[in-house]
Amino acid sequence: MAGRIIPRCVSRALVEFGSGANCVKSRGTNRNYWTALRRTSTALTSGRAAFLLGLPALSCLGYAAYRKVQSSAVVCALDRGEVLEQADYLYSCAETEKLYQLLVQYKDSNDAEFLWRLARASRDLSLLPNIEAGRKKQLTFEAFEYAKKALEKDDLCSAAHKWYGVCLSDVGDYEGVKVKIGNSYIIRDHLERAIELNPKDATSIHILGYWCFAFAELPWYQRKVAAVIFSSPPESTYEEALAFFLKAEEVDPNFYSKNLLMLGKTYLAMKDKEKALLWLTKTKEYPAHTLEDKEVHKEAVDLLKKLG
Repeated sequence: MAGRIIPRCVSRALVEFGSGANCVKSRGTNRNYWTALRRTSTALTSGRAAFLLGLPALSCLGYAAYRKVQSSAVVCALDRGEVLEQADYLYSCAETEKLYQLLVQYKDSNDAEFLWRLARASRDLSLLPNIEAGRKKQLTFEAFEYAKKALEKDDLCSAAHKWYGVCLSDVGDYEGVKVKIGNSYIIRDHLERAIELNPKDATSIHILGYWCFAFAELPWYQRKVAAVIFSSPPESTYEEALAFFLKAEEVDPNFYSKNLLMLGKTYLAMKDKEKALLWLTKTKEYPAHTLEDKEVHKEAVDLLKKLG
């Protein structure tokens, strides 16, 4: 497998639509926002991104909750539930810097619910385009430490396992290809544990599907390079990837444009043109609310044109 195991991602929730009172709910009051994924494609020896990361769903909690968070102030002296509610709301509205400033006050907490959210916020902050390289690296390693601490505090927390795997991949960007490939086993273990603890988390299931897809599509020459670097590099099949993508869709139908696209691409890789057309068409018809949705739509349209 190529260098970077999990590429960078940014919050998908309303990145294009502003924040605060303008935060719009997705497909009804009980539906959830998902996260956008950045795609990177480079060679194995230069740190090729193997798969994408889907982030946990978050509800838009309403304007009343947002009113508690002033536009330029960090809220203090609130009870645990209120802080977590505000954190989830700010995340759903892509208020990355405000979210980080809210949660960093709890960096010494022993509460896994604060810590995994802080890991996610630190990571998201590191992905902002205006972050200087040194600060980016610092935030990346901080995010891993917060995720690690969250896992130490609560081994039964599904989100802690998910974010430990995500952040472990991120720090691997600074530690070399061999470490990244070796860490891929650990990443999969934590994703599987996250799903075991929360079988209804469609995003974790989707990520695991992408993990499988990436290894299934790895060209033979990259496998040889990986085998030299790591004696037994991870392997998977398109059939395994397909099972996870279908399962994610079963858990939460039509939850994420990228999952629809990956179903189409997986069937395409398996040379099942009829089913590939079905899922790529569904992808094309998916409402494009975010930048990622628009990118996914374009890729689906391009693939459909090639299929004729």
